[in-house]
Amino acid sequence: MTETTPAPDAPRKDKPWLFRTYAGHSTAKASNELYRTNLSKGQTGLSVAFDLPTQTGYDSDHELSKGEVGKVGVPICHLGDMRMLFDQIPLEQMNTSMTINATAPWLLSLYIAVAEEQGADVSKLSGTVQNDLIKEYLSRGTYICPPEPSLRMITDVAAYTREHLPKWNPMNVCSYHLQEAGATPQQELAFALATACAVLDDLKGKVPEEHFPQMVGRISFFVNAGIRFVTEMCKMRAFVDLWDEICRERYGIEDAKYRRFRYGVQVNSLGLTEQQPENNVYRILIEALAVTLSKKARCRALQLPAWNEALGLPRPWDQQWSLRLQQVLAYETDLLEFEDLFDNNPAVDRKVAELMEGAREELARIDDMGGAVKAIEYMKSRLVEANAERITGIESGDTVVVGVNKYTTTEPSPLTTGEDTIMVCDPEAEADQIARLDAWRTSRDEVAVKAALADLREAARAGVNVMPASIAAAKAGATTGEWGETVRAAFGQYRGPTGVNRAPSNRTEGLEPVREAVDAVSAKLGRRIKFVVGKPGLDGHSNGAEQIAARARDCGMDISYEGIRLTPAEIVAAVREDDAHVVGLSILSGSHIPLMEELMRLMRAEGLGHVPVIVGGIIPEEDAERLRAMGIAQVYTPKDFQLNRIMMDIVALVDPASMAAE
Repeated sequence: MTETTPAPDAPRKDKPWLFRTYAGHSTAKASNELYRTNLSKGQTGLSVAFDLPTQTGYDSDHELSKGEVGKVGVPICHLGDMRMLFDQIPLEQMNTSMTINATAPWLLSLYIAVAEEQGADVSKLSGTVQNDLIKEYLSRGTYICPPEPSLRMITDVAAYTREHLPKWNPMNVCSYHLQEAGATPQQELAFALATACAVLDDLKGKVPEEHFPQMVGRISFFVNAGIRFVTEMCKMRAFVDLWDEICRERYGIEDAKYRRFRYGVQVNSLGLTEQQPENNVYRILIEALAVTLSKKARCRALQLPAWNEALGLPRPWDQQWSLRLQQVLAYETDLLEFEDLFDNNPAVDRKVAELMEGAREELARIDDMGGAVKAIEYMKSRLVEANAERITGIESGDTVVVGVNKYTTTEPSPLTTGEDTIMVCDPEAEADQIARLDAWRTSRDEVAVKAALADLREAARAGVNVMPASIAAAKAGATTGEWGETVRAAFGQYRGPTGVNRAPSNRTEGLEPVREAVDAVSAKLGRRIKFVVGKPGLDGHSNGAEQIAARARDCGMDISYEGIRLTPAEIVAAVREDDAHVVGLSILSGSHIPLMEELMRLMRAEGLGHVPVIVGGIIPEEDAERLRAMGIAQVYTPKDFQLNRIMMDIVALVDPASMAAE
């Protein structure tokens, strides 16, 4: 069979972006099988999702890890897990993106150790660690330490990779989660660029002056692309121009190749709907156009969510559908045959200029505060306010979401009927992971581990780069939890701002009936309705909890919201101390069953079984039935977007008249 060659006059096509699928679940073995399958289908890069204990520096058997192991990603506790994750995958040939932040030095250390075991030339490793802690304080919540030492560890990774892994991107400035938390395009631009400046300002003192331009060139970005795809495309062009401007004017970078805005993207998951989820396929395609149509601002890597992520964990077939969408766009269309389609377009130029001006104003404000680290509380409050405005627009119908607040009449979908319409994690995976962790601890050289951890502790305290000591600890057999415990001991723990102020906002539209009901029931109770809002477990996606707490506050309830990462025992203690009338919990990681079983057991043991508990999250109906059976009063999912209706439900739950009738 002879190979065909393109005709002499055939248009030259640009090389397509990297095709990635964000994946990882249950165990390292199961995730390895998924990666190898996806690579065989034409995926050209790996994007690793880690579970929450791994992201927050806990071992799988820690109290806070219960119910979270393998739920939103793969659990990696030690070198053996990392070895299994990349079995039969030659790391020297891979481009691997690891969505990891607080534990980025540790996961990169494990990756390097496995690559060396494979016989790879470490200097040829290519890929990215996200390693953006500032956005963790703002939107995602997987931080460990306070901002200053976290910034130091970010630049430790950058300085180490400059010397030893020159092809590695040591930081992916991540605006993706900023948009998920409600950021406007101007805020997404400004907050991400302010983060990059904070890192580069710190990095200046860690690398030789002559190598600093190359380090600027290694900074990459990870962005979001929403449904307003023309604005999103203009946002990407604004990113390109602003980054070039900052690199040239702030840092004096003369070589244009080091000022290039390099980015990967996952299109918007926030806009995926539980109602009529088949519509999400079109949303994903339209959003992909925002980051591929403009050659000037085209992404270097693209990963698309699956159409049914608002329902639960996607199956391999669902991920394949998203991969095929990319391949059709890149290989069947003529998109890659043209120069930029939007250069000198007056409408595009006007929108880009508007976005840049708004971003510059926000950047100047952050600079006046002392930079991104000092402005964390300000940025967090701005995101909560912006998200509240977004939700209000959907509630009022001013923002149309097809199938949610308009065109809601629908035929039954064959895609969501029957069994196995979403993937279910192996219920034995957590026990299996813990058993292998126990076996690992038993078989290792304990003396070597303790010595390696002592060296890591000393490096952290002495201000020495933590990467060499972390790699040594990985090779000695230390665990993720031990690494996390060591940096916590050296730098301390941190609880980020919630962004929910005590004072009510100025938002009044549609609230009067709810406020009247709150006042009436509060009068019956003899005090304001006391509402404890909590985030149990390790799930740091706090947007829902923040919006519920803020709306309850604006309706006149007395709220208590202490933020993320609370144990069931801590929540029950707050209910008792505050003499709460109602408890609201947000869980998006899929760990709702074990966490609620433990919380309800403790509530009854403390004599608080009469206090109604409501739960919100991505909860399949069969799980919702189990939650109601164990005593949960109400279960809310993404389809329940009318917050005022939820407020009225809460009022009814605590009304003494309603309780007496029951």
